[in-house]
Amino acid sequence: MAQQRVLPQSKETLLQSYNKRLKDDVKSIMDNFTEIIKTAKIEDETQVSRATQGEQDNYEMHVRAANIVRAGESLMKLVSDLKQFLILNDFPSVNEAINQRNQQLRSLQEECDKKLIALRDEISIDLYELEEEYYSSRYK
Repeated sequence: MAQQRVLPQSKETLLQSYNKRLKDDVKSIMDNFTEIIKTAKIEDETQVSRATQGEQDNYEMHVRAANIVRAGESLMKLVSDLKQFLILNDFPSVNEAINQRNQQLRSLQEECDKKLIALRDEISIDLYELEEEYYSSRYK
């Protein structure tokens, strides 16, 4: 597992696109958050009235908050895509899990076989004793 596996070109391209999506979404969150903080600062008088500036800032903050939410949802989708990619393309882990389960089931089967053999031997001994008793009995 420690060795690096060589991925086909399509998988490598897919992983690069995942990496780009991650960087873009995190950058979007950071940029929008930074701009919200800048907008929240109170500035000196400008040519626009305070009420108008307040409405504009409010609208800008809503848009930037929506952008942050969109980037967060995109990151959640990326996590889902990565999980799906890992499940579908991690054959060594799947094979190892299958082999491990097979070993568990084989050991369980061996244990059951041993118990059945022991039970068969006990029943055989008891049956032999019962047959002896029956055939030697005077009440048959």
